[in-house]
Amino acid sequence: MRYLHTMIRVQDLDESLDFFCNKLGLVESHRFDSEQGRFTLVYLYARFDEDQALKEEAPLIELTYNWDTEQYSGGRNFGHLAFEVANIYETCQRLMDLGVLINRPPRDGHMAFIRSPDAISIEFLQKGAPLAPEEPWVSMVNTGSW
Repeated sequence: MRYLHTMIRVQDLDESLDFFCNKLGLVESHRFDSEQGRFTLVYLYARFDEDQALKEEAPLIELTYNWDTEQYSGGRNFGHLAFEVANIYETCQRLMDLGVLINRPPRDGHMAFIRSPDAISIEFLQKGAPLAPEEPWVSMVNTGSW
């Protein structure tokens, strides 16, 4: 498992970029705009991690800016931790065997979510291409929120 990023929802993207880049000294790695989803994702890395970032191996902060105004309360601005895993099905099965609830099963062979005992969302992403869909994951429904 490799640590990928921590996601934070932001109200004002320019203000947040000024804070994280100009004040803290982080560097923008890349960004993604989704016209359909109405959001922008901006990924940042620490200057010390630049060599890793150039090889797409640096831990990142993901700033998520939703284009439609929303007030975040109760910690909703903190999104999730993300880890890349070698086999998402094996990872989820091992966690289930240990009593961990899979909130969003990897039906697509690519992404799953669980929550920590303190309700912190944790995302698992399949390394490389998504795995072929298989049971029991395809039929498994979402449980709770993540």
